[in-house]
Amino acid sequence: MSRMFPKLLFKGISGLPAARSSRNASGSIYHNGMKYSTTVPNEPDTHDDFKPTNKLENSGLSLKEVVEQDVKDNPVMLYMKGVPDLPQCGFSSLAVRVLKHYNVPLSARNILEDPELKSAVKAFSHWPTFPQIFIKGEFIGGSDIVLNLHQTGELKEKLKDIAVHE
Repeated sequence: MSRMFPKLLFKGISGLPAARSSRNASGSIYHNGMKYSTTVPNEPDTHDDFKPTNKLENSGLSLKEVVEQDVKDNPVMLYMKGVPDLPQCGFSSLAVRVLKHYNVPLSARNILEDPELKSAVKAFSHWPTFPQIFIKGEFIGGSDIVLNLHQTGELKEKLKDIAVHE
């Protein structure tokens, strides 16, 4: 009996989801056993105050105008796969880590939630890949370019007047 216990214990532990992420077709993300949803179900019995709304859809702005406004109104704008607290690709994760190093206010949109937004951003920047980083209205590039600017010290110079000082 005492020999079986370690095997059962190990088998039980090995079956746990340890530091894994997965995505299913409904837009839900599972990370370390927790479920995060990028969409909210539109339940018919939900009060109107709690029903999901698409802010882009209801804004009256075209997607091109939304992108232009995002870039103009946000000192650091990041179009990425996922969100800063839960990036959905390594390149987006790298960009977030580099930018967070400078303690700057970071605004972001998840391009995975809206294929049309993804197309609008590509058309705006004339750049085919994501993430896309804009600083003070200027298109900087992707994570590789931001990392290079960080390594050379140029990123610190670009961000110096927008960093949050504690």
